[in-house]
Amino acid sequence: MSIDTERPWRDPARPAAERAELLLAAMTLEEKIAQLGSRWAGNDMADAELPEDETINVAPMEDVFSVGGSLSLEDASREGLGHLTRVWGSYPQTVEQGVAEVIRQHEVVLKGSRLGVPAIVHEECLTGFTTYGATVYPASIAWGATFDPELIERMAAAIGRDMAAVGVHQGLSPVLDVVRDYRWGRVEETMGEDPYLVAMLGSAYVRGLQSGGVIATLKHFAGYSASRAGRNHGPVSMGRRELLDIILPTFETAIATAGAGSVMSSYSDLDGLPASADPWLFTDVLRGEWGFEGTVVSDYWAVPFLASMHRVAADDSDAGALALTAGTDVELPDTIGYAGLLDKVKAGELSEDLIDRAARRVLLQKADLGLLDEDWTPERSIGNGSIDLDSEGNRSIAAELAEKSVVLLEAGSVLPLTDLTKVAVVGPCADDPRTLMGCYAFPNHVLPRYPERGLGIEIASPLDALRNELAGVEVSYAKGCGVMGDDRSGFEEAVALAQDSELCVAFVGDLSGLFGHGTSGEGCDAEDLRLPGVQGDLLDALLDTGKPVVVVVISGRPYALGLFADRAAGLVQAFIPGQEGAAAIAGVLSGRIVPSGKLPVQIPRHVGGQPGTYLQPALGSVESAGISGLETRPLYPFGYGASYTDFTVADLRLSVPEIGSNGEFTATVRVTNTGDRGGDEVVQLYLRDVVARVARPLKLLTGFARVSLAPGQAADVTFRVHADRTAYTDPGLQRIVEPGDLEVMVGTSSLDLPCRAMLRITGDVRVVGHDRVLTTPVTISEDPGGG
Repeated sequence: MSIDTERPWRDPARPAAERAELLLAAMTLEEKIAQLGSRWAGNDMADAELPEDETINVAPMEDVFSVGGSLSLEDASREGLGHLTRVWGSYPQTVEQGVAEVIRQHEVVLKGSRLGVPAIVHEECLTGFTTYGATVYPASIAWGATFDPELIERMAAAIGRDMAAVGVHQGLSPVLDVVRDYRWGRVEETMGEDPYLVAMLGSAYVRGLQSGGVIATLKHFAGYSASRAGRNHGPVSMGRRELLDIILPTFETAIATAGAGSVMSSYSDLDGLPASADPWLFTDVLRGEWGFEGTVVSDYWAVPFLASMHRVAADDSDAGALALTAGTDVELPDTIGYAGLLDKVKAGELSEDLIDRAARRVLLQKADLGLLDEDWTPERSIGNGSIDLDSEGNRSIAAELAEKSVVLLEAGSVLPLTDLTKVAVVGPCADDPRTLMGCYAFPNHVLPRYPERGLGIEIASPLDALRNELAGVEVSYAKGCGVMGDDRSGFEEAVALAQDSELCVAFVGDLSGLFGHGTSGEGCDAEDLRLPGVQGDLLDALLDTGKPVVVVVISGRPYALGLFADRAAGLVQAFIPGQEGAAAIAGVLSGRIVPSGKLPVQIPRHVGGQPGTYLQPALGSVESAGISGLETRPLYPFGYGASYTDFTVADLRLSVPEIGSNGEFTATVRVTNTGDRGGDEVVQLYLRDVVARVARPLKLLTGFARVSLAPGQAADVTFRVHADRTAYTDPGLQRIVEPGDLEVMVGTSSLDLPCRAMLRITGDVRVVGHDRVLTTPVTISEDPGGG
């Protein structure tokens, strides 16, 4: 390979940092600024006309997506371009068509600019590669229910391989927001309400995606999930201590342990300061304290929102200067605020050093991706484009994930289903495969604008799967009502069907969508936690028949089930389980699959959602009973999940009774399958700081392990816990390890912790930083005899 001596940055033998510096030095100011921008050439969302059936409080799509670039790709890339936005994820196209379009857009950028620097292609990948015909995996909230980082890493690796094979360089996942309010529409995009669970699964996703050569993007930095009343884009009223102890550790862990390559800004403001304009977040913490060296990209239109929504900038140009100064390197999905950076520099209102700072980071990323190599071409980077985006291997992973995510809340009197001849299947989620997929799955995210294109993948409905599962059983169906709306005209048919059957299975829950075109998903926030529409009334009518009713909730958030749990003959929670989810649910109902999912969020008893997440100090917990008339105990707690076999967790052994403030201990328990079927249990370790300088949660998940055991088999599960894992933010906003008593609790949910012991931390208070221990390693020693 000959090297272009006039363009030494194209020499792959040179270090990436040197190549980035050489290219930066060769660029004009205009060309450097161009590297900080993007173009969404395929965006047709502003002109969308979505079906109006079953919609509630729908925002017109032209209002939601009114901010956009107006330049052609040719004009937008005259000086080069940082990113190409969603070439694959904007409208339905075949693999061959998508490959051709990626090449076409690359050629526009390469041929139209002086230096011919390729652009980074980014795409969404929250439930798999968001493109037509690609596998739709379970939503992130279902990943949380698996408590299985290794499986999440395998899924993400498959997603990364598919994306890289068709020319994608960066994926806009994972979401590391920690759930703070179940009413928030984007709960389905999170991995739950516990920072350690989210950190472990999110880091696994990063490792998997980046193993395929695709940069992972951590989002949304930071605080987005804690908006007032769970309203999308709402202001966040949060103290810095809560931010440091609950919200930021997920991002910090994914950077420190998985090397995440990019971070995306949040839309929200924190105590009045929009995240995208906060240099403390993006410069002081992210880069100064954590040493992050990747790129920061804006959430879509977050830069102009500083002017139009937050009103902390006079116009788009001022917004661009604010965001760049704070530490946002690349504006997505179109160059709007950053289009004014040139004039700002020329007027002396913005330092060119800030342009160089951001451009250097982008160019370094392009060098690491191989985009600056002498022999790079779009054709060579993509290959022949013959990849199967919905391969058998993908679907196998999707099936395993779905099976491990289904949570059995109550087996009741009838589960697993046996010896039946006539079953009624009722409910709006029974025969609509869309209810199995999240709002960022292509069939729900894009295809509602193209109804003639179908779903693009093979996906069975729960009704189809149950008929297949219950061979020889007469299965009849009535919808009963819609997911949304107040139409009760189908109640009579559904009730009659239930009365004429031995048993009724009711499928209720969510339909994911965007900005009111659904009950879960971005912009689909809830007023309270009652089942959407009239589904609760439908359940009441079915339960009043006196026939056994198994309730299956397919949803992106937890709904209050207190009115139904005691009357149901069985209760199952399936968090948006993806395209293989129907078979997983049917398998759990029939008993073919022994359920092993655990709740990553609590199931409330009342529609008001009390008590919210399990991370409560004493005055917000069950210990405060009597000081308020509000119920504080959830219907089902965080970490809970029943099974068709039985497990015991016992014999807690601490390696030492005390440790220094820089020491560690091990906690070992024995878990035994005492039932007659093989199955998985998730052993969970929680810590409680008996006395602290601030009011802390009464328990914090500090370690977990999924253990597979045959009947009669036992295993020792050992957690290695460093004193750093007890660190918290003190009144002076320092993170400290404090001497004192610590309660160690181990069990199978946040409220089922039979194994307890005390440990003392001795020595002086120790201030810790980013170099502290962030994880709790676990070893499993199986005993085949179970003795």
